[in-house]
Amino acid sequence: MDESPVPFVLPPDALRGVGSRPFGVYVHVPFCATRCGYCDFNTYTAGELGSAASPESWLDGLRRELDLAAKLLGAAPPADTVFVGGGTPSLLGAGGLGHVLDAVRSSFGLAPGAEVTTESNPESTSPEFFAGLREAGYTRVSLGMQSTARHVLTVLDRVHTPGRPTRAVAEARDAGFEHVNLDLIYGTPGERTSDLRASVEAVLDAGVDHVSAYALIVEEGTALARRVRRGELPPPDDDVLAEDYELIDSMLSAAGLRWYEVSNWAASEAAQCRHNLGYWLGGDWWGAGPGAHSHVGGVRWWNAKHPARYSSVLAQGHLPVAGQERLTGDDRKLERVMLELRLAEGLPLDALDGDGLRQAERAVSDGLLDRAAAAKGRAVLTDRGRLLADAVVRRLVV
Repeated sequence: MDESPVPFVLPPDALRGVGSRPFGVYVHVPFCATRCGYCDFNTYTAGELGSAASPESWLDGLRRELDLAAKLLGAAPPADTVFVGGGTPSLLGAGGLGHVLDAVRSSFGLAPGAEVTTESNPESTSPEFFAGLREAGYTRVSLGMQSTARHVLTVLDRVHTPGRPTRAVAEARDAGFEHVNLDLIYGTPGERTSDLRASVEAVLDAGVDHVSAYALIVEEGTALARRVRRGELPPPDDDVLAEDYELIDSMLSAAGLRWYEVSNWAASEAAQCRHNLGYWLGGDWWGAGPGAHSHVGGVRWWNAKHPARYSSVLAQGHLPVAGQERLTGDDRKLERVMLELRLAEGLPLDALDGDGLRQAERAVSDGLLDRAAAAKGRAVLTDRGRLLADAVVRRLVV
């Protein structure tokens, strides 16, 4: 099969309006020290990559990609948001992450007041790491915690020193980070209600201003999926997941963190993740790095997944695009409903067609959409509706 790179172009109508819409940059760091059993992200350990790729070759490729991206978009504004995810970005160290942000600055530039986030594994952070991030220009940090229960972390193949995530929060705060997020995963086989409650209490005691909480999904091809298939572990139970979500929401709400997206809570509007809001509101973003996805003006594309292939294509002077799709009107409508309905502000009812409006009326009657919000022209999920968000979306787009 011919794998010669093909020049990537965007149609004129996709480029029209670039510069007038908010613009974000996502950077994917594909490196991990170990592979978590539940994770299906595009990540690689050093043993899996061998000599095929390295952080140095990846960073060189990243610089090339961002420079080519800026030339392709032409009128792209400075980045309003930057999000460095993975993988485990903190494995690059503060110096490496500083180089990443320098690459964004030199290609697109940063808008005044830009939000700059990096994910970090608490085990690869330190006071010096956080101080270095602040000096480099990062404004926000997101730390993976998942759970405080050892047996839950064992099922997830996560390795944390006891108390390390909350100590990392304190170190980030001491370094000057006003906005710090902790991630939780709920519904892991063997997790008790008391385990989850203890994890949420630890999050609250840490004093973060943002929390993300995700139901465990057993993804095909993962070690966790193989264990479930062999009968070693039970699959997550939908009723338990609903009860867990309600517990998380009640505890966070009581502490002053309000949901602004189904899986995300913030202490204030300023604490909300602006980069992710760009995704949910259909904005433009360039995803750089192996396997990263991008979206500009109704066109979506994705990069070659393997770091070696990614770097080799860029070395030839081409963008490492592996595939693309142009969203139809129906596609964009579906995505708007699917994403905006997840937000606390909801979706304007005039975004729905006649059938969708009739279904919205039924959803109000069924207690899934807020009646008062509907009277003001918006579809907003009720507490019960959040538990059934995917089902509500399907009803509104039939």
